[in-house]
Parts: sequence; C-alpha cells; structure tokens
Amino acid sequence: MSETTAGAGPMIRVDGLHKSFGELEVLKGIDLAVDPGEVLCIIGPSGSGKSTLLRCINLLEQPTEGDVWVHGIKLTDQDVDIDRVRAHMGMVFQSFNLFPHLNATQNCMLGQTAVLGRSKAEAKRIAEHNLVKVGLFDRMDYFPAQLSGGQQQRVAIARALSMDPLLMLFDEPTSALDPELVGDVLSVMRQLADDGMTMVVVTHEMAFARDVADRVIFMDEGVIVEQGPAAQVIGAPTQERTQVFLQRVLDPTHVREIGELEPIDVAPAWTHA
Repeated sequence: MSETTAGAGPMIRVDGLHKSFGELEVLKGIDLAVDPGEVLCIIGPSGSGKSTLLRCINLLEQPTEGDVWVHGIKLTDQDVDIDRVRAHMGMVFQSFNLFPHLNATQNCMLGQTAVLGRSKAEAKRIAEHNLVKVGLFDRMDYFPAQLSGGQQQRVAIARALSMDPLLMLFDEPTSALDPELVGDVLSVMRQLADDGMTMVVVTHEMAFARDVADRVIFMDEGVIVEQGPAAQVIGAPTQERTQVFLQRVLDPTHVREIGELEPIDVAPAWTHA
C-alpha cells in the first residue's frame, strides 16, 4: 500500500453493506469501523452473516451494495488494485488451505516470492521467523499431511504473517479442530493481539472473545444486534436475542421461550458459521 494512504482514521470502514445471494439477503446494511490495533470479535448463530461480512471486507465476496475501506483505500472502487491491497490483509480460514505438496516453510515462502517479489533467501528467513513465532520451529520441513490440524492452522497463521499484513481476518479458525488442539491456536492469536495486530475474528470461542477482544459484535439475521466492550456484550448483554444466544452457547441444556422469537439454531463449534 502507498504510504500516502496511511492516516489516523479507522483501519477498516464498512458503510451500508448489503450482500445477497440470489433472492437471499445475507447482509442487510452493515456499518462498521475497526481502529488500528483493535481486536474485534464477531459472534452470532449460524447463518447470521458473520463469515459473509468477513469475506466482503477483503472482497472475496463482492458486496451487493455499500462500500468498504481498508487503510484509507476504497476497496469497492472499480479502479482499485484489489490483489495489491489483499497482499496486506492476512486471512486465516477454517480449513487451513495449505498446499499439500509444499512443506511448512515453502507454504510460508510462496506468497512472499510470487506477490511481494522477495528473494527465496529472504522469504525463507521470514518464513522461518514466523514459524518459530507460532511454535513450529521443529516442524518447518514437515508437509501438511504430517501435521495435526492445530499445527496446520498455525502454519496458515505463519503464512499470513509472512506477508507483513496490516490486519488479520480470522474466519472460525478453530472450528475444524479437535478440542484438545484449539488452545494452541488461540494462544498464538492472543500473542498477536498482545503485539498490537489489528484483528477481526469470527468465532464461537466465547472465552477468547471475552478475554482478548476490545469489542464484540453480535450479529443475527444479517444485522448487528448489539456491540460494545467484550465484558458488556458477553457478560451483561442488553438485547434479548444476544441473551438467548449466549445462554444457549454457554449452557446448551438451557431452553427458554421468549416472546415471539423463533428458536435460534446455534451451530456447534465445528460447523461453518
């Protein structure tokens, strides 16, 4: 990104964002700003639009209406070089998306050489630095099939970090992992937050959101229902739908009828948001 785009404004700004798939309107007018260094967690039931919002932020999904700015650049401008902007936006998916024929170091080198134009020697040095950072110093030469799910996800994080991102987007990064592997990935993410990385995290990990997020957004049916400091939204939500969702996530055996609300289908942590 050009230095001229840097400023004191939000790292991410979303104005009037709508997204439809055919006649299904998934996002119904989202307004959002994320400050540099802020950790934002997005929670909500399956089908609420969380992952779609995340994918619209880096234009993996094209908004039907509305605008997205990242670091002062309007991504929805038809003249923008989206690949150039995306090079500075780390994205970590549920399913790792590693190249199976490349080892951990090579997976972390590829984008550096192909997109950033770094030499192989420099790319290898940076890849190894980031693999050490995520606790995989002894797995650098391992191929994805030789790694556990948690280790593969940490390689995916190291790969994103190797591109020197201005911000990181996480789409349910622990949802495909066995429970005993979740902690290692969340530990890496906590360290990134401590280091001041701007992060937007779609997650069902309520303890992580409560302890790490500066702000939490609760989404339902394509709109932002409630947002605020993590302690308030998770610990003392004011909106009825947020209360119902959190009761069912934190205590799945709890069933409560509220007014005319339809039952909310809260997906288990291993399913897609």
